[in-house]
Amino acid sequence: MAAHDPIGLFDSGVGGLSIMKEVRRLLPQEDLIYVADSKFCPYGEKTPAAIRDRARKITAFLITQGVKLIVVACNTASVAALKELRAEFSLPFVGVEPAVKQAALMTKKRKIGVLATGLTLAGERFTFLVENFGNGVTVVNQACPGLVEAVEAGAVNTPETERLLKKYLQPLQEKEVDVVVLGCTHYPFLRPLVEKLVAPGVRVIDTGVPVAKQTKRVLAEEKLLAPSQRAGQEWFYTSGDPAVVGPVIERLWGGRGAGVAALPPLYSA
Repeated sequence: MAAHDPIGLFDSGVGGLSIMKEVRRLLPQEDLIYVADSKFCPYGEKTPAAIRDRARKITAFLITQGVKLIVVACNTASVAALKELRAEFSLPFVGVEPAVKQAALMTKKRKIGVLATGLTLAGERFTFLVENFGNGVTVVNQACPGLVEAVEAGAVNTPETERLLKKYLQPLQEKEVDVVVLGCTHYPFLRPLVEKLVAPGVRVIDTGVPVAKQTKRVLAEEKLLAPSQRAGQEWFYTSGDPAVVGPVIERLWGGRGAGVAALPPLYSA
């Protein structure tokens, strides 16, 4: 591994672009390779064993691309596979987890809400976060079937997506939470709708910036930061149909992408 090597990122689909955007803002000099595992999205409906299998295959692909670090830009994959990936592969990994600690420090009412996939909410890591950082705080958990699929379709501001969000936010509103955690990397693309629907004064947070900072910290520790005078490039891959996934990636990335390629069959089966 060398400083000029790229950073790899992957998610079950396009949601991890919310993390990649923050990495790009903080590290404009780095080359980035993103894999959207769209053929197998959403991960929240898969077994942990199936998610670990996908994570291993995508990691193997990213290693063939010469990456120096991998960001598991997916809460569900981080819960299901991060520990095993670190044990199996020698390069550094950065994972994602719901911002329970940050929310617990921010709340004035001692009430926070977490929107996430069912697998994330049921995971040991989430239980650890609540037990260790949510002491004295009421944590209202809400699984959100359908939201990942909405973002995957690019439907980030439609009446149907708004209807789903109203349904999922209602239990949080009834408990009068004052901080809402977006516990899935897809959900930041729905932030404008969430902020529109929550009560005035309720704060909405995600983990994009902390993950970007941790990525920079790990690269610095490993002496793998790219020279600051260069301009980084991006490459995008998907296990799905590039003709379908590509336009969504272009839209969510902001039209700055270099096209979306198909993941080789060896890694997309």
